[in-house]
Amino acid sequence: MNRAEIYAILDNFAPQELAEKWDCVGALVETSKTEIKKVMLALTITDDVVKQAQQQECDMILSHHPLFFVPFDYKDINIFSAHTNLDRTQGGTTDTLIADLGYKGYTMLNEQETAPPFLRYVDTKTTVKDFAKILQKVSPNLRYVNNFEVEKIEKIAFCAGSGSEFIKEAHDNGADAFVTGDLKFHTALDSPIVTFDIGHFESEVLVLKVFENLLKDRVEIVYAEENSPFIY
Repeated sequence: MNRAEIYAILDNFAPQELAEKWDCVGALVETSKTEIKKVMLALTITDDVVKQAQQQECDMILSHHPLFFVPFDYKDINIFSAHTNLDRTQGGTTDTLIADLGYKGYTMLNEQETAPPFLRYVDTKTTVKDFAKILQKVSPNLRYVNNFEVEKIEKIAFCAGSGSEFIKEAHDNGADAFVTGDLKFHTALDSPIVTFDIGHFESEVLVLKVFENLLKDRVEIVYAEENSPFIY
């Protein structure tokens, strides 16, 4: 498959104009090899992932987390990343998490003229304890804060990855619970709603199957062996 065709498929699903201005998305490394037969999927590009791709004779690495600096050793393999554009696009990172948890639909509030928002909302009636059990499907090491000893929740906001900056927005939009990763200590202390931290890695790694579904009929797909850097 021609490299440009892969770019077109990925950009059609998650247009690069949806990315934040600071973000580094799209083709990060291009080699002279334009015919792509084997693609490695990875959440994050590391030395180990690049070595895996080289050992398995992959023609391209497709990742969610981008490189903001490309080491010289990485320049012999095509690298493409879809980051905040994949977070925003419909069917992307957060939507994949919601679907994997068994929810059939969501809503988006405060939609911007230029791009969909990062937050998704699910209406449901459950208890904090029962919802925590659902989240443990994707995050056995789940942690959460419940500063006001809430027992029942009816509106849940989701943002895969590091989304704790959106707690106030979720609260302002009527959510009584929020699911994200990378929750910091002081943010947790100040949270006005029940906030679940399922881990950055755990909340986003599910999106790799979206890449697979987009390309599996055209190229060979392999997954990088990678794990959360945290040991519990």
